[in-house]
Amino acid sequence: MNSNDYYSQCIPPTTTASTTTTSKTTTSTSTTSKATTSTTTSTTKVTSSTTTSSTTTSSAAVQSGSGPNKTIAKVPVLGWNSWNGYGSNINEALVLAVANNFTTLGLKAAGYTYVNIDDTWSNITGRDPTTQRIKPDSNKFPNGIASIVTQIHNLGLKFGIYGDAGTTTCAGFPGSLYYETIDAQTFSDWGVDLIKYDNCAVPANWSDTYVTDEYTSNTAQRYIRMGNALNTVSHPIVYSLCDWGADAGHSWRLTGDASASWSFVTSEITTAASVSTYTNFYGHGDMDMMEIGNGGLSSSEERTHFAAWCFLKSPILLGTNLGNLTPAQIAVITNAELLAFSQDTTYGAAAKQYDTTSPPVFFSGTSTAGAHAFGINYVNSTASLTFNFTAIPELASKTSWKVHDMWTKTDIGTYSGSYTASVAGHDTAALRFT
Repeated sequence: MNSNDYYSQCIPPTTTASTTTTSKTTTSTSTTSKATTSTTTSTTKVTSSTTTSSTTTSSAAVQSGSGPNKTIAKVPVLGWNSWNGYGSNINEALVLAVANNFTTLGLKAAGYTYVNIDDTWSNITGRDPTTQRIKPDSNKFPNGIASIVTQIHNLGLKFGIYGDAGTTTCAGFPGSLYYETIDAQTFSDWGVDLIKYDNCAVPANWSDTYVTDEYTSNTAQRYIRMGNALNTVSHPIVYSLCDWGADAGHSWRLTGDASASWSFVTSEITTAASVSTYTNFYGHGDMDMMEIGNGGLSSSEERTHFAAWCFLKSPILLGTNLGNLTPAQIAVITNAELLAFSQDTTYGAAAKQYDTTSPPVFFSGTSTAGAHAFGINYVNSTASLTFNFTAIPELASKTSWKVHDMWTKTDIGTYSGSYTASVAGHDTAALRFT
């Protein structure tokens, strides 16, 4: 395993979804378990094609990948994804309204760029019988994908789409296994800027047997197939994976799907902290979509949710109805100082845990603005968190530091030896030291 290879615990399924006429539930244990009801006109579930390419099996020679395109996604992606807020109920008008909200809510000015659609965007009846190209659902996207991409590009934004490394997506729509070259070219021709690549409906012959070098595993090989195809097309496309690390994609999921719960936020922080050394420029551990705005989290918990995704340098994809966000929530997700840490183009490393507690409380890191420390209060009442300067690697050079609050964007004062913050229950202190 190379130093930049992190293989997550997103374990692939061993069989494809069964063929039915109406149900789209798969047998996958993918990170996106999306059994849904489609609004398309057809109810026939797509199955893998019987073209000659489908005879390919995992016994083929192991492919070596050149890795993700290093001209894009140097820092974590900032944007929005449709799934948490809308599920399968997406269409052209909705997506364009979201794109316009990027400007009206100040998200574009804050650095949010990607407008991403998730599963169920394509035609469930299958591919074009002549070209074998994947087709959009004509009811949801009557003008096609290229048209909506152009409109989003004209707003100064980027467009992301969803695919799957199996024979179907998690909701039973066409997958890209055996069609990687065709689909990569199609997405490039449409002007797509990002693909979220899931891991459902995997044939039994592509199931994994665990080996010494996980990079040769069948799951990694399926991701490398699409990665190699993306590297041959003219339009650069960010490659967001279910798993398998920086040698295969620009980002990779760390655990299962997000939920609007404090337990999810804390467990995700614990996992991300344990593998934070693998995150750096062009490769970011993905803590999944944001749940701010979906209920289930207090305002303090939402602050911790956002702060941790920033200082651990996860992609940040808002996952809600943007029109329902409150001014306080918008202030959190557009916090310029936390976003600057996330998007720093000089320092690519995520903040690292510097205490030994579990779950992790204290983190520190560096940006062009200075040294930083973050402290999470896991109890549901106000607590004092003491930042001992001798314990923080970035503060070892001297004993006295000017302390700055990244939430309020104000200088607190100069302290010697330590600084103690009063932190509300389930909230996070975010500090800069100069």
